[in-house]
Amino acid sequence: MGFFLGESLRPAATLSFVTTSSHGCGRLSRAASSYLTTRQPFLSAANQKKQQPSLHGSSKLFYSTHSSFNDEIIDQYDAFVLDQFGVMHNGNNALDGAIALVEYLYKKKNKKLIILSNTSAPADKALSRLPKFGFDPSHFIGAVTSGEESSHYIRETYGSSSTDSTTSKKAVMFTWDVEKPNNPRLTALPEVYLEQCGSVQVATTVEEADFLLFHGSEAWYRGPDLPAETLSPFIEDGDFTTVDPLLEQCLAKNLPAVCANPDFVVQTPTGDGVAHMPGKIAARYESMGGTCHTFGKPGVEHFEACIRKLGLDKSRVAHVGDSLHHDITGACNAGIPNVFVASGIHKNELGIEFGEVPDATVLQTLMETQVDASIRPTHVVPAFRM
Repeated sequence: MGFFLGESLRPAATLSFVTTSSHGCGRLSRAASSYLTTRQPFLSAANQKKQQPSLHGSSKLFYSTHSSFNDEIIDQYDAFVLDQFGVMHNGNNALDGAIALVEYLYKKKNKKLIILSNTSAPADKALSRLPKFGFDPSHFIGAVTSGEESSHYIRETYGSSSTDSTTSKKAVMFTWDVEKPNNPRLTALPEVYLEQCGSVQVATTVEEADFLLFHGSEAWYRGPDLPAETLSPFIEDGDFTTVDPLLEQCLAKNLPAVCANPDFVVQTPTGDGVAHMPGKIAARYESMGGTCHTFGKPGVEHFEACIRKLGLDKSRVAHVGDSLHHDITGACNAGIPNVFVASGIHKNELGIEFGEVPDATVLQTLMETQVDASIRPTHVVPAFRM
């Protein structure tokens, strides 16, 4: 069932009224304008003003809201680019209905699937973890991760083919807590990532470092033989008390930085809180005057990498994500249709529980306050489930 923006649970007569703009976001056509104009008694005066587009070049964007991720969306595309956290799983468990929907897309609808994730893990590690959540990796043609893309850059910029560790470049590496038992954020040991970076070593002091690496946000990793220095309480509440002194030391040495995970916050597995991520530290470093090369969504190149792997025209592909800032912004800028999952990272802001359709006015307000007016999803669903 589809609904036009502002009508909440009033079904649209047809989704053919929604056309696609050059950047993949929903734009209301003249036919839809006429349709809405004839239905003004159903809309408040405020919504009439917001929704009725000018017929003289207005760039106002519109989207369709659906009660579930059903064939009305699925049949419009040949492939789907899937975010992981907040769409497929919560870091500990698969989200309700996600496993069944992936199987339906792959087995029943013959859709191509690829993962696009702001995880600092290499692509193969991201795929190898899927069985932990109940997903079959064979249902995906591959994955594009910010960790994979950043490791290629580090290899080209700082890597070496030499086996002589005394000549290797060294990084101050902020990463995940390797000493925490069963740490769900630790997809692989730091050495696995560093191997892909081409003989790069971890620095045990700032003085010996060549660059700063934002790979995680729990600890400064100084190698397997030295205890890591905790960055807590940053990940819990965004407090920079332990982070700032290290950043100041790196800034004094004029160290360039690389960010392998651009997320600012993610939902905790319980869904009632957030964890603060490397992207927020990278932004802090830049605000202090440092330089940082950041990888991942919303960078257009990562969406384009997915399109190349799929081998399809971007109009036949839809990205599915829960972040307006990373998923929807990136997809729109890349010209890819997209599906916004409302009960992800923005669930609390929308005042909904998992799987609930958001109130149209609250949803519109969120978009107007969070992202540029040119950024709007093509479709909105409560959750990634049928």
